[in-house]
Amino acid sequence: MSLTTQPVSPKATPLPPIPGEDPLTAAQWTTLLAIADAVIPSIKPISTANTRIDLSATDNEYSTAVSSLRSLAADADGEAAAKAYLGECASANPLFRESLRRLFAIYMPQQSKKQLLMVLNILDTRIGSLILTGYTVSIGSQPIHIREAIIKGWATARLPLLRQLHRSFTMMSKQTWTRTNSALPRILGVPRVPHGMIPGKGFDYEFIQFPPGSEPETIETDVVIVGSGCGGGVCAKNFAEAGHRVLVVEKAYHWTPDHFPMAELDGWNHLFMNGAFISSDDTSASIIAGQSFGGGGTVNWSASLQTQSFVRKEWAEQGLPFFTSANFQDSLDRVCERMGVSTEHIQQNRANELLMEGARRLGYTHKAVPQNTGGAQHNCGHCTFGCGSCEKQGPVVSFLPDAARAGAMFIEGFHAEKVLFSNINGEKVATGVRGTWISRDVNGGVAGEPTCKREVIIKAKRVIVSAGTMQSPLLLLRSGLSNYHIGRNLHIHPVAVLGAIHKEEIKPWEGGILTSVVTELENLDGHGHGVKLEATNMVPSSWLIWLPWKNGLDFKLNAARFKHMTGYISLARDRDTGQVYPDPIDGRVRFKYSTSGLDKKHILDGLVALAKIQYIAGAAEIFTTVPGVPSFVRDAEEAGEGVNNEKFQVWLDQLRNAGFPSPDSMFVSAHQMGTNRMSNSPKSGVVDPQGQVWGTKGLFVADASVFPSASGVNPMITNMAISDWISRGIAKTLKDHARL
Repeated sequence: MSLTTQPVSPKATPLPPIPGEDPLTAAQWTTLLAIADAVIPSIKPISTANTRIDLSATDNEYSTAVSSLRSLAADADGEAAAKAYLGECASANPLFRESLRRLFAIYMPQQSKKQLLMVLNILDTRIGSLILTGYTVSIGSQPIHIREAIIKGWATARLPLLRQLHRSFTMMSKQTWTRTNSALPRILGVPRVPHGMIPGKGFDYEFIQFPPGSEPETIETDVVIVGSGCGGGVCAKNFAEAGHRVLVVEKAYHWTPDHFPMAELDGWNHLFMNGAFISSDDTSASIIAGQSFGGGGTVNWSASLQTQSFVRKEWAEQGLPFFTSANFQDSLDRVCERMGVSTEHIQQNRANELLMEGARRLGYTHKAVPQNTGGAQHNCGHCTFGCGSCEKQGPVVSFLPDAARAGAMFIEGFHAEKVLFSNINGEKVATGVRGTWISRDVNGGVAGEPTCKREVIIKAKRVIVSAGTMQSPLLLLRSGLSNYHIGRNLHIHPVAVLGAIHKEEIKPWEGGILTSVVTELENLDGHGHGVKLEATNMVPSSWLIWLPWKNGLDFKLNAARFKHMTGYISLARDRDTGQVYPDPIDGRVRFKYSTSGLDKKHILDGLVALAKIQYIAGAAEIFTTVPGVPSFVRDAEEAGEGVNNEKFQVWLDQLRNAGFPSPDSMFVSAHQMGTNRMSNSPKSGVVDPQGQVWGTKGLFVADASVFPSASGVNPMITNMAISDWISRGIAKTLKDHARL
């Protein structure tokens, strides 16, 4: 049997135990699961349905649904798979409740949890139920068809609170169900690993271990780098190859390639900050940020776009001439060369083909997106949960092995709590980092109790903070720094999605994820702010949550059409900003961000353009996440009519007029930048043009948090190039110190 046909079965990655007592009371669980089961119901024919717990369908409706699902099912016994899929409600799977418990116990901020539990309590009272549902009987005691009608009513309620409840409960239910459902895979046929994936051989890292002890363990190095992501990885390589002692510390744990791609439920928990559950204070924006060995470079989609000229010019005009210098271009080229970035070996999957072809037919500017795949073809739609082939040249495959071969050392499971300072000749000089190291369990995993927990002090001549846009400012604040700009200037490239359903089979999980981009609308305000139109990640648990929810049967039938879907994003280079700050109760990351009117307008223009692209490409149905806008269903059109079709134009007007109503609209972000902005003065930023934190010596930041504003492109290459420049500059200042 050849390598390309050998079955690949990634190693299991069990999750850590859920700590503490149950975060919900029995009554709260009853209400929450009753709502979830109305969003994702058990559907049975009226002759056998228990109307208390099953959503009943007429015999004809049920037969039609089974027939439709049978034709779509990947399972050999399509009818059995269809009936199992229709008959399984959300709470029937024990993993569903366990995942919700993990969400409430670990990931949900205290304030958000308190508010949601209060709503569940109110729904369990007669007067509260009357106000929120129109019934004195609690929603948890209602038959399922009444529960479904209540949730449908919330979607169009005049009271904003009720519309927000609709969004929160339906999103939470869809998200948890798609991650845990056992019947869905039999219908969709999404493979566990990419077809034809050849397992790659990763680098054999060694991680420093500490013995048990009650006193802090102290170690010394030349340079300590907090964070192993795109910025930290480049820095580690440069310092180590310059002959300096380098120690990279990372809060997450390293997973070898034979664990990749992780199963969806495990991947969201192991590889993303806060389980990929970080919502803005007003809940209108949701951030997805990598937290893994290799940082975002382990979970991103290979897109490797260099910083555009108008962004470089904007930054240079802020007193940072480096960005229009040859040095910056040298750094951009150097990091791209190391990862083998090119467009030469791209094989566009069907979703990207349709984006490019639709753009061509409309005259929109478009191009292929360079990939960091080592000059090889990389057809992996699963890279969000790690690249098992090692073809994607993220930091774990490229820069960090280079650093290790040059002598760099590593600590995993290390939470950096504070940067340490000394007063030397009246200057605040960074002398190291203090934090807590948590070992793996006795089996070498993280599913059990750690064998050791130890305070560690790392003394260093230079401290490099590369913990990312969400965490780097928090470390600076915990270290006693008080610059007004720390945590501010947050840019997130807010995104809204558009989906289309085609008659042909798309199998959107196959092939490279983001290999094309439409740039027609990238400068809508004349100042470099606009949107890029791109394909998006299409693993079920990241896409099906965006399907419109009209009722339980409609949602299940729509989700089953996944293999015919394409998904796209309208991604804004946001002009306006937010703020990152620590939660006052537990210190975890929180953020304030409300997408501005200008940025909303740009995103909406992008959705309209995406709709036109999909229409001209032949989509049978088009849908968005804009509240109140129905899906567009195509009729037979006259030859040559194209996007001028009257029915389609009426729908586009409806989309434009709807805008993004608040508070029921939601945006998502996978790019975060700017919270430790680089500037030419401490009055306007956090770090100086060399990356050193204003008011300190020996403390530097090297990650996307130093961007002066939004990059407008996937930030990996810009981040790496800036970090290359910063670290090379620091290495020169260390040249007189003893080398290895």
